[in-house]
Formats: sequence, structure tokens, C-alpha cells
Amino acid sequence: MGWKAAEKLIRHWKVLRGDNVMIIRGKDKGETSVIKRVICSQNHVIVEGKNLVKKHIKQGQGHEGGIFTVEAPLHASNVQVTDPVTGRPCKVGVKYLEDGTKVRAVRGTGASGSIIPRPEILKIRATPRPTVAGSKDTPMNLVLEKTYDAKTGKGMPEL
Repeated sequence: MGWKAAEKLIRHWKVLRGDNVMIIRGKDKGETSVIKRVICSQNHVIVEGKNLVKKHIKQGQGHEGGIFTVEAPLHASNVQVTDPVTGRPCKVGVKYLEDGTKVRAVRGTGASGSIIPRPEILKIRATPRPTVAGSKDTPMNLVLEKTYDAKTGKGMPEL
């Protein structure tokens, strides 16, 4: 990827994996579905069951060959998040609630102003966190050991 293409990458993504979106351009225009995957490095999203193309796959070791129907990526500008209240495509903005929490909200003229919930699928981790300490983990007694005293300056390295 050249530097010009890298300049055009989306920095702050408004659509997330698991969002309900409507396709606003292309052969599946007007249809709604859920985002299956977000490809940030190319500004693309894969929408579940939409933008289907035929793919010819050669037979190989351990898999069958043939012609398969797969979901092709769509550019992120061709999809919009649907409003949870009206079901129409809308723009997404950020709003802060009274308790200070940051939420995504519907914005624009004629918008309902409702909060777009964060998808549940984002809370599921692909690899669970380890529950027991591994061989490369620092022991807890070394973590809690006090090595620097702010009042006396003891423990400060000599420069």
C-alpha cells in the first residue's frame, strides 16, 4: 500500500463488528444485515449473506475443489448503521451521558437521537484469558515489592 492510500484509511470507525447495517450502494442496495468482519487496513467490511460472488477453488490436499459462493468485501462508505427505533440508515455520533459514559448515538436531521447499543459479540474474546500464572509471568511477590521510596529517594538509579 502506498502512502497516498494509507492517508485515506478511516481513523475512527463508526461501524463495528456485529452492527446491524443497511447497504446504501451496490447490487444489494436497500438490504439490511449484520457486519461479520471489519478489515481496517483496506476500509472494507464483510456483511453476512450480502455481496455474494462465485469463487473457483482448486482441489488440494485435505479440501474439495469446485465453485463456491462467498461474501465479498464492501467498502465501508457503502454501508450505514440502521437506527434501532426507525430501522432506517443513519449517521453515528458520540454522546456523553450524565454519568460521564461515552455512547454511540443516532445523529442528523430527522434522527430519533436514540442510543446505538454496543454489539454483544465484541464482549466475547476469541482466546480466553489465562486463569493460572504461566512460566513467563512475573510472580506476585515481586510485583508487590516496593523498590522506590519517594521521600528518601532510595532506589533511584544513578545516572
